[in-house]
Amino acid sequence: MPYGDFLFALGLILIFTGFILASLAVLLLFVKSGPVRGRTRGGGLIMIGPIPIIFGTDKETIKVLIILAIVLIAVVVALMLVLNPIT
Repeated sequence: MPYGDFLFALGLILIFTGFILASLAVLLLFVKSGPVRGRTRGGGLIMIGPIPIIFGTDKETIKVLIILAIVLIAVVVALMLVLNPIT
């Protein structure tokens, strides 16, 4: 199998795995939902290239999302350097 075909297949597998995991997460959310006690917290992280857009309901959630954004940016930079080394 040529290298390009391998990357194409790997990409499709990752996309389908993501859809399956997202579906399972929604199903688990519905199954475990019940009477809500306490405070509801939430937030989100949108990566547009290297620029993170972070929003959340409290400081703790935002701190976790900032750490996640830094990790994601570091992973992307590392992958770019490994797959396309500077010559």
